[in-house]
Amino acid sequence: MGRSPSTLTKLKLGKLKVVRRQLLQRYEHQPFISCLAGLYGCQWKRYQRARVQPGECCCNKLECSSFGILIVTFCLSLVFLYFWSEAQNDYNDFDWFNYDKLGYWFPWSVVLLVVAAVLFTYVALLLVLAICLLSEGQRLYLHWSHKIGILVTLVFSIVAITVLSDLWSKEWTTLLLSFQVTAPYLHLGGVTAVTVLSWPIALHFCRMNKKVRQVLIMGVYLMVLFTLYLVPLGMYSPCIKEKGTLGPPPALIGHRGAPMLAPENTKMSFAKAIEFGGEGLETDVTISYDGVPFLMHDQNLKRTTNVHKVFPNRTRELASMFTLGELETLNAGEWFISGDPFGTKASLTVKDRVSAKNQSIMNLSDFLNQAATHRKLVMFNLCRPPQHHPYRDSWINRTLEVIRNESSIDPSLVLWLPNVERSLVQDLIPGMQQTSEEQASIEKLQENNIVKLNLHYSQMSAKQIRKYAAANITTNLYVISQPWLYSLAWCAGAHSVTTNAVQILKNLSRPLFLMTPHEYNLMWILSDVVSAVLIVVVFVFHWWRERGLPCFSGSRQTHENGPYSKFRTELSDVWSISSVDVPGEVRSFHTTPNLSTISEVHEPPV
Repeated sequence: MGRSPSTLTKLKLGKLKVVRRQLLQRYEHQPFISCLAGLYGCQWKRYQRARVQPGECCCNKLECSSFGILIVTFCLSLVFLYFWSEAQNDYNDFDWFNYDKLGYWFPWSVVLLVVAAVLFTYVALLLVLAICLLSEGQRLYLHWSHKIGILVTLVFSIVAITVLSDLWSKEWTTLLLSFQVTAPYLHLGGVTAVTVLSWPIALHFCRMNKKVRQVLIMGVYLMVLFTLYLVPLGMYSPCIKEKGTLGPPPALIGHRGAPMLAPENTKMSFAKAIEFGGEGLETDVTISYDGVPFLMHDQNLKRTTNVHKVFPNRTRELASMFTLGELETLNAGEWFISGDPFGTKASLTVKDRVSAKNQSIMNLSDFLNQAATHRKLVMFNLCRPPQHHPYRDSWINRTLEVIRNESSIDPSLVLWLPNVERSLVQDLIPGMQQTSEEQASIEKLQENNIVKLNLHYSQMSAKQIRKYAAANITTNLYVISQPWLYSLAWCAGAHSVTTNAVQILKNLSRPLFLMTPHEYNLMWILSDVVSAVLIVVVFVFHWWRERGLPCFSGSRQTHENGPYSKFRTELSDVWSISSVDVPGEVRSFHTTPNLSTISEVHEPPV
């Protein structure tokens, strides 16, 4: 007695499930895919996910939009993370800017960096999971919680970039400068990333049955690929130099001494800068109410003294309105130990901590005598007193009087920076080195007897430095504290830099990222060639796997009997089987011609 149609249908369905289960177990790497789909879309069970069939899109419109937003978020968060990590040179300025606005000190710069790194890592992991799922031929489904996380990261990146661009627009110049040293390595990383992406792109390219889609995806991919391959043609880096052409390292001038190791503008700070090999000392000078020049950067005393304890009603008062006697009653070191502005307190010895805690405000004559004892260059900004100050109109003369009569320093060690009454200054003390912050023409600089330029590092230009050097005008760049930035200044030919980190930069024996043109060309060409070969191999492999490589035996054409051919044959069988109508479960698959299907098998009579 023959089996009923319903029994035959169940048998066919059972065979379908067996074959399909064998296929999945054999080719899908189930534990790996379960982990990927679970982390990406919370689809931990096999029945919750679906493979992308040949000719189909990898996701629906909603998930395609989510994937696009994920890519945009990844790019923006990467830009901001790179931007902010390269801005470490100015973290201290950022933190004190916030201190001035908020009234208390906190390392906001580090917090911002950590948050940016965490959010970027999160988005990058999601992107890696998506690419791995696509590489395994799986449909994308992003869990709603991840969609919220991506939107949060996107909003954070946009707001952070917008706000910092408004407040710290000069940092974009720092970003561009960083490309001069990191571009060769960023190029290598970009080529590697695009090469890795060739796997999922080749997979879906070979599965597409619409020529328009194929042309579009290949056009975009090849455009990005060849752009990356040819980017080095437009690169410039002063750190790519022939052997023997690198000049001496720039001299180090301690910015307010060594502010990472001691309270700024104090005797201890300058002593630390000298101890670690600084060739010069930089500071800021203000005139007290009774006519004594003293060292103070800020307009008031709130940040670097305990004025809030000694003179609680004068916290916001200008520093120049205090007499020398009042200034001597203030402590100028406790803030450094309690606030730890550079995070270096732990590296100090107990003796240094005690010494730092007991520093006082320093006057100009003591500073000059300390520099003279060690034959160090000095450079200082001079703040003009406010209206109604007794020395508002005689501030230059009073400062020159201290240099000439109240200190033992050699005038040739003084880099005179104030750009006022230069003729008077040169007449009274002709031996000082006239220094300018204006990047003017050589003729104008020589007319004013300028022998050194003091420029912000964002104005760094190897061409300009060479031009001024040819006219015997040296260049000092401020404030440079990061090794990569110092390396760039070294390669660009800067003669000196003002720095917060004398103790770090002094240990740099050669510039970072320094290489010869031959080494650079070798790295560029080799990486491009290896990438191109790997991409061709990947595309050929996927073409063979999806379509099969024809083999000729005499006059008959057959297909290679490899594991992927077997995969395609079994998969075709599954599609043919699933064309049987099953109540409660309707599926639509393509059928493959010239293949026997299980539905054609007849059961013998019992």
